[in-house]
Amino acid sequence: MNKITNHMPTAELQALDAAHHMHPFTENAALAKKGARIMKSAKGVWLTDTEGHKIIDGMAGLWCVNIGYGRTEMGDVAKRQMDELAYYNTFFQTSHIPAIALAAKIAELAPEGMNHVFFAGSGSEANDTNIRMVRRYWDIKGQSEKRIIIARTNGYHGSTMGGGSLGGMAGIHAHGGKIAGIVHIGEPNWWEQGGDLTPEDFGLLRARELEAKILELGVENVAAFIGEPVQGAGGVIIPPSTYWPEIQRIVDKYGILLIADEVITGFGRTGNWFGSQTFGIKPHIMTIAKGLSSGYQPIGGSIVCDEVAEVLGSHGDFNHGYTYSGHPVAAAVALENLRILQEEHVIEHVQNVANPYLWKLWKGLEEHPLVGEAKLVGLMGSIALTPDKAKRAKFAAETGTVGYRCRERCFANNLIMRHVGDRMIISPPLVITPDEIDILISRATASLNECYAGLKADGMLVSA
Repeated sequence: MNKITNHMPTAELQALDAAHHMHPFTENAALAKKGARIMKSAKGVWLTDTEGHKIIDGMAGLWCVNIGYGRTEMGDVAKRQMDELAYYNTFFQTSHIPAIALAAKIAELAPEGMNHVFFAGSGSEANDTNIRMVRRYWDIKGQSEKRIIIARTNGYHGSTMGGGSLGGMAGIHAHGGKIAGIVHIGEPNWWEQGGDLTPEDFGLLRARELEAKILELGVENVAAFIGEPVQGAGGVIIPPSTYWPEIQRIVDKYGILLIADEVITGFGRTGNWFGSQTFGIKPHIMTIAKGLSSGYQPIGGSIVCDEVAEVLGSHGDFNHGYTYSGHPVAAAVALENLRILQEEHVIEHVQNVANPYLWKLWKGLEEHPLVGEAKLVGLMGSIALTPDKAKRAKFAAETGTVGYRCRERCFANNLIMRHVGDRMIISPPLVITPDEIDILISRATASLNECYAGLKADGMLVSA
């Protein structure tokens, strides 16, 4: 068996990476000059790079390594499945045991009435599925003009053409445009956009943009509304308490489909199996990925309510699917991940241990002169950086300049904490312990201190 027991020096690996590897969401020419940080191994919440640095992963990879790194059971399951059935498709009236078992398990864990799963290879693919699914649903029901899907600015639903179009990020739309029939309304971001309104009044204001948009477009033309329970990649924007109940009232009133994008919030991230349970949302379709396998294998899907599945399933073929839909190895690994989450009471750990402990310390960061707001739900959180807390002010510098500087200090202190604009965000593995939370907060505080000192020295603590 081939096994890598050592590696080239880091500089040589960086040069090879720069020569051949195109990174996502990256200015590759700039990265080539700087050199990528190259990860070598990982265990629990810790990463080790090729220089031997021990790094605490405050982002669980890309919001996904819920059970932590280095669970050898996952590799054992993958090997057994590869030896038995490495691949077969689920086209042509064929199925296989891992896909069947995983679909059944997901239905058991999902909210009542969500009993059907259409598998994909990622959350992006699953959201592409959802576009076709909701349009086909209305077509079968004799309302083929209902094709428009309403989404939100600053929402993120993947970076495929369909998923990127659903998302409300102008930077993605600028690179290739977006597909027709998708429109956007405002996000429930009170800190940046709420003005003098209370969070509760602002939540209602933003939710009611959905009703206004439905009436503007004509309910006969609107197929669905899609939203993340918490906007993850948009900066961990936790909506005001009034927001989702009002959204639910509106979709129920006008009879449009509701898609909850649970790619980040699913499988324990918010302290429940699904973010929809945390916020009282009753969706028709839920997009899943990431925590489904804790990132150990690429897999995603759409959990579909009984009524939508019955309509789609009884009127000819649904002409959609992927080569790797329900891949047997990915499905077997996802099943093992769900077993670990359930049998080791990981979600209870989030509810009873990790979230309460982290919240106490995370909220304490609001005392830092650079931090205006600290928000946390389950184990996903954000802090807003500001030069003036009282005014919730933006920096005079271009948005993201200060966030990037803070992120670089985090990396220098062996903490992975992302920035979105001038918000710093975390999403650590769900298995993080109180001792590890202490380390995360200590390194975050040191990074904030260094960032603040640098901004002060450079005269950048200036409001826009």
